[in-house]
Amino acid sequence: MYPNSLLINPDTYAPEHFDPETVRLLRATIDWFESRGKARLASDYHQRVFHQEFLDFAAREKLFATFLTPTAEAGGAPDKRWDTSRISALSEILGFYGLTYWYPWQVTILGLGPVWQSANQSARARAAQALDAGGVGAFGLSEREHGADIYSTDMVLSPDGDGGYTASGSKYYIGNGNCANTVSVFGKIVAEGGPDRYVFFYADADHPAFHLVKNVVASQMFVAEFTLDAYPVREEDILHTGDDAFSAALNTVNVGKFNLCFCGIGMCTHAFYEAITHAHNRILYGHPVTDFPHVRRTFVDAYVRMIGMKLFSDRAIDYFRSAHLGDRRYLLFNPITKMKVTTEAENVLALLADVVAAKSFEADTYLTIARSDVPGLPKLEGTVAVNLALILKFLPAYFFGPAEHEPAPTRNDAADDEFLFAQGPARGLGKVRFHRWRTAYEAKAHLPNVALFLEQADAFADLIREVGPDADQQQDLDFMLALGELFTLIVYGQLICEQAAIVGVSDTEAPVVSDDVLDQFFDVLVRDFSRRAVELHGKTGASAEQQAHALALVRRQAAAGEGFDRVWDEVVGHSGRYEMRG
Repeated sequence: MYPNSLLINPDTYAPEHFDPETVRLLRATIDWFESRGKARLASDYHQRVFHQEFLDFAAREKLFATFLTPTAEAGGAPDKRWDTSRISALSEILGFYGLTYWYPWQVTILGLGPVWQSANQSARARAAQALDAGGVGAFGLSEREHGADIYSTDMVLSPDGDGGYTASGSKYYIGNGNCANTVSVFGKIVAEGGPDRYVFFYADADHPAFHLVKNVVASQMFVAEFTLDAYPVREEDILHTGDDAFSAALNTVNVGKFNLCFCGIGMCTHAFYEAITHAHNRILYGHPVTDFPHVRRTFVDAYVRMIGMKLFSDRAIDYFRSAHLGDRRYLLFNPITKMKVTTEAENVLALLADVVAAKSFEADTYLTIARSDVPGLPKLEGTVAVNLALILKFLPAYFFGPAEHEPAPTRNDAADDEFLFAQGPARGLGKVRFHRWRTAYEAKAHLPNVALFLEQADAFADLIREVGPDADQQQDLDFMLALGELFTLIVYGQLICEQAAIVGVSDTEAPVVSDDVLDQFFDVLVRDFSRRAVELHGKTGASAEQQAHALALVRRQAAAGEGFDRVWDEVVGHSGRYEMRG
């Protein structure tokens, strides 16, 4: 799959593990962008040209229909299925060419989530037909006054006296709201003499009672504010009511926003090619820029961070695809992809920009585009704090309640991921059990920095066990988020070790992920963990005992020596390896 590299390269991309039609569609998407060229890509971005031509391409190729229609609604079409592995591959490709092209795909996924979770066969058939005709979706959840706070929706459905309802209210920050013919809208049914009930219903942006107000962002994307004014909602439009509607909202986010990480990986990869090629061929003070030690250090840090992003996200796919009601470990790994991998994308792009300096502001570079858009990724899922608070719910079980699980297999097979639309009620997170977390680390503990990080992780578990947060501290969000950052790094490193063991040896002459690269990644993680430990030490809510334990987490990374040089050789070997046409 990867010719000695985890990084996508459009010139050589040939994912042999996918079926022929999937390969054709992924390759066709790359070719569509490459035929337009970099100048057109940059020009359309800066002139805020709506991506209609991309949507037209996707419609002609039935790209969204093939990748986003579950087998149950495929009408016998052999290539239609909901396959997280190939969905992630397309997300990475679209991110490689820009967040603004990934975004309409992403919000279509979200818009379809409540439909594919619904038992409403009429609505499911309607959505499948709309997709097949080239349509896109939208997720009508957030509101101007409440954001994504689904407890406080002001979208109200009132009985119309004929067995149906009329919906009135507004939605804000709704991607594809200008063109979607499948809009899943969240609201509440107001019943006389009874309690309000949550509801998801199917709406259409072409309906005359659907009023498009404006695009709320200055971008190629159309992120809509829309209002419904006595919009008729028939029984056949109702997708979910009551607790099922609430769960459908959360479960849709579980499925749909997983793709944030792959967009970030794609953006970083394209920017990395551009940055290393520019820096290695630019002469300053009589030397290539890449001769300077601080430049090499910056590039190596960016590169191994990017490899870590890819390793974690690829391994998370396996947990998604193998999930069932008795194994919901993906519910921890998912918010980490949304929070940690996306913030790592920001870190990588900041490092690359530090090297290329003024070049990262020029209008004809991809790096300029990526730097401008990447902060949106972690914010498309509320905030980092929202995800950290979710991650913390799993901490006790992760450290202190291990269970026996068979190792999650690598899942690149052409299968329909049915469970993702049958996740059940969105509760019981504290009951999720994990396999022994140290196992993956122990397998790589011969590497000096992995061994050091394992010491840090063990010391953190001791901190939680011996001087964990008391009842008052558990209400101190600032303190708890500091713990959450440290816990996240441990889970992050675990899956990276797991995936490195899976892809660490290739059939060719060199490993896909070498021990040098993995050790250099953990050099970064040791430093990150130490920095977060110092932040925990400084929290006003930390007790004296907790402050002492926090300082005991600090380690100095192991010197890399020749290993660093070998990783640098790998990094600089990407100079000139890819440049977008035109």
